[in-house]
Amino acid sequence: MISEQQVQAYKRDGVIVVPEVLDAGTLARVRAVIAELVAGAAKTTEHTDVYDLEPGHTPENPRVRRIKAPQKVHPIFDEIVRSEPVIAILKKLIGPGLRLHGSKLNMKSAQYGSPVEWHQDWAFYPHTNDDILAIGVLLDDCDLANGPMLVTPGTHTREVWNHHGEDGYFEGLIDPDTIKDEIGRAVPCMGKAGSMSFHHVRALHGSAQNTSDRPRNLLLYEVAASDAWPLAGVKDFDEFNSRLLTGDPVIVPRMADVPIRMPLPPAKRQGSIYENQASSKKSYFTRAA
Repeated sequence: MISEQQVQAYKRDGVIVVPEVLDAGTLARVRAVIAELVAGAAKTTEHTDVYDLEPGHTPENPRVRRIKAPQKVHPIFDEIVRSEPVIAILKKLIGPGLRLHGSKLNMKSAQYGSPVEWHQDWAFYPHTNDDILAIGVLLDDCDLANGPMLVTPGTHTREVWNHHGEDGYFEGLIDPDTIKDEIGRAVPCMGKAGSMSFHHVRALHGSAQNTSDRPRNLLLYEVAASDAWPLAGVKDFDEFNSRLLTGDPVIVPRMADVPIRMPLPPAKRQGSIYENQASSKKSYFTRAA
C-alpha cells in the first residue's frame, strides 16, 4: 500500500496521507452506521460513554461531535483497523507487533463542527517508547474549507510542549503564543473520502471549525507497537492483549529515551479532548456562536 519513499517521508515529517485506502462499499456501510448513531443521539441530552455532544445539541436537532471508542460501538470500526491494507501500512511504519490503543470518530458537521486546539497526542498517553501513531480515516472528501487536520512536519522529533494551564492542571492544549512558528508551517491532511493520514504520536496538530456546507467526519485510530506500554499502567491485562492487531503478548516493555510530561493533575473538565480544552483561557481557532 505504501512505497519506501512514503515510509521515509513519514520518518522525516511525522505525517503522510495515503490516497483512497477504503473502497466505496466500505465507505457506504460506515456512513449508514454513522447516520444511525447520530439519530440515536436524540435520546440523550448529556455526554455519555458513546456520545460527545456539540454545544447546541437538542433531541429535536441532534448534534454529535464525537463517537467515543467506535470499535466498541459497531463491528465495522474494528473491521477497518484490522483490514489487510491498513495492517500492511502499519507494519511498514511501526513494525510487526501492533496494538490498538484506542479510537474515536470526530464529526465536524457543516457550518458548526467544533475545532480541536493545537496539541500532541503524546501528552495524553505517554508510553515506554513512542512507536505510536494515529490513523485518520477521511469519511468525506476533505479540503481547506471543511476543517482538515493540520500537522506541522518535523515536530515529532522535538520537545513535548506544555499542555497544562496556569493553575497546573492538564488542559490538553498548547498555548498558541508559544508555537507561532510551528503553526505557520502546518500542512493540511486532505484527500478524497477513503484516504488515510498517518501521524506520529508526538506530531503537533489541530483543526479549525468546519465553516463549509459539507461535513468532515474523521475516524481516528491510535496504534502502538506491541512493546510500547502506557506509563499510566495496564488495569486489565486480558483486555490489553485483546487489542493486539498483530503479534504475541509482550511482558517486556521496550524503553526509549523520549521526553515525557504526565497529564497530571488531570483536567478539571474530564471527558473528551473537547471537554479538556474547554477549561483553557487560551485558544487559537474560532468557534461557532
